[in-house]
Amino acid sequence: MPAYIVTEIEVHDHERYEAYKKISSSSVQAYGGRFIVRGGKVQKLEGEWSPQRLVIIEFPSADRATEWWNSPEYAPGKKIRQETAHSEMIVIDGI
Repeated sequence: MPAYIVTEIEVHDHERYEAYKKISSSSVQAYGGRFIVRGGKVQKLEGEWSPQRLVIIEFPSADRATEWWNSPEYAPGKKIRQETAHSEMIVIDGI
């Protein structure tokens, strides 16, 4: 069953964040993932939630998504993201 990593990101250092995007792209692909949403315009329809940046990544399974998040390939990117942005991230099973 596919799973999705959904991340709300508030970038504080846009210049350094560009390095993160390169690392995350190659590491996501290495674990069978693909970006469904990567930034783009967010339009609020209801409620108070108004993310600055939203990213959704599809993986073949929640296990594979978690393997990616814990992987040595992603570790340098994760460090950059945590230093340059505030993030809220979840993994959720698809249907």
